[in-house]
Amino acid sequence: MGEGKNLLRELPSVDRLLNHPKSNLLLARLSRDYVAQQCREILDEMRSTIRQGNSIGAKELAEDSILARLEEKIGLDREPRLMRVINATGTILHTNLGRALLPDEAIEALCRVGKNPVNLEYDLLRGERGKREEMIESLLVGLTGAEAATVVNNNAAAVLLGLNTLANGKEVVVSRGELIEIGGSFRIPEIMAKSGAILKEVGSTNRTHPEDYEKAIGKKTALLLKVHTSNYKIVGFSSEVSLTDLVAIGKKHRIPVMEDLGSGAFVDLGQHGLPREPLVAERIALGADLVTFSGDKVLGGPQAGLVVGKKNWIKQMSKNPLHRALRCGKLTLAALEATLRLYQQSANIAEEIPTLKAFTRPLKEIEGMGERLLPALQKTLGNEFRLSLEDSTSQIGSGALPTEEIPTKVIAIEHKSIGAERIAARFRGADPPIIGRIKDNRFLLDLRAVFDPGDLIPNWSEEAFSSQPSANPAES
Repeated sequence: MGEGKNLLRELPSVDRLLNHPKSNLLLARLSRDYVAQQCREILDEMRSTIRQGNSIGAKELAEDSILARLEEKIGLDREPRLMRVINATGTILHTNLGRALLPDEAIEALCRVGKNPVNLEYDLLRGERGKREEMIESLLVGLTGAEAATVVNNNAAAVLLGLNTLANGKEVVVSRGELIEIGGSFRIPEIMAKSGAILKEVGSTNRTHPEDYEKAIGKKTALLLKVHTSNYKIVGFSSEVSLTDLVAIGKKHRIPVMEDLGSGAFVDLGQHGLPREPLVAERIALGADLVTFSGDKVLGGPQAGLVVGKKNWIKQMSKNPLHRALRCGKLTLAALEATLRLYQQSANIAEEIPTLKAFTRPLKEIEGMGERLLPALQKTLGNEFRLSLEDSTSQIGSGALPTEEIPTKVIAIEHKSIGAERIAARFRGADPPIIGRIKDNRFLLDLRAVFDPGDLIPNWSEEAFSSQPSANPAES
């Protein structure tokens, strides 16, 4: 106990550390309050160690040692939380890894509006306040054939806003088979409850018929909702009511129809050998009053919730106070405008939108990259690792086309005494981290969404990837 008290007394004060000559460089470029707080946290950790009865040597108590620890702590603290990683998982739109990669034009737009004042809500012709979504609306109307459009910060917000605007306190009829969970435990019934709308389920999980909607419509019915089940499929004995039939029912009873497409698409993926996703323009042509979809999934733009449809309903949504709470900032709008302009103007959209490029990349091209990469990666890892280039499949991800798989090539990495989990952990420790997947106790690097083979040559310190096995094969 006495030794601990002596050690506590030997700890320097925060002021003493800040007045040390070695602190001058830190204080010249960083806030004094910030540096002082970091000092306090280090000293608190040392006090806790001492009070727990653990020994601290004289060298660790020295001011030079504490200041060296301070510099290291500040260096780590100043590293950005979001860092670049390499997506070799085989899931192209990986929610945990940020979904869609933006096209170059969108990135340039982000930088331009981020560093300059812009006419976000200023009409340059009239010299007065303007509408921030005006250009987005114009592009969406042109691309989809809708009467009007608006944008909020994600598709869940778009659905929430639509339900609250059209059906607050009233009933919304939806098929039981379309009450999906859209990720992160966000479910259609829960969004509906938050919107103030009253859920009225019809049909069964696997079969719903037009007469189910007809029977459910009453005096309190305000909306018919159709939800595209983009994140799962029901196969076998099943049926659903088509949008055409639902629109006819809506017109008969003078009730609007809203469709949540989830992903949404502007181009026919079937032309590129992929299963067809519903096109937004087609849904508008079929008579949907409102269609909502995401900006950062199949569309390949920034996270946003896009709404297109009839002018009177869009106008009501835009006037809803929720719209302001859910609106997008200038960075999102700039990136979205640039992405939509590509869809409007590009002669080869599949090459200019990174997401579409990854979807449609020829297998031969992927195989050629893998053949060039294999010997370089083998040299980096050493001969004790077994590497092979193999056939496999990728998936789109983020709930889009859940049952579809795209042919790909993977590099499989094995070691006789190092497990796949440990290999994966070491690849995650590279700079930048490389994220692959594990299958059948082998670590796989999927090449479909990686366009630069150099990205898969891990950069480690010399000791970071020893081929010596650990006592625990899963140890990282």
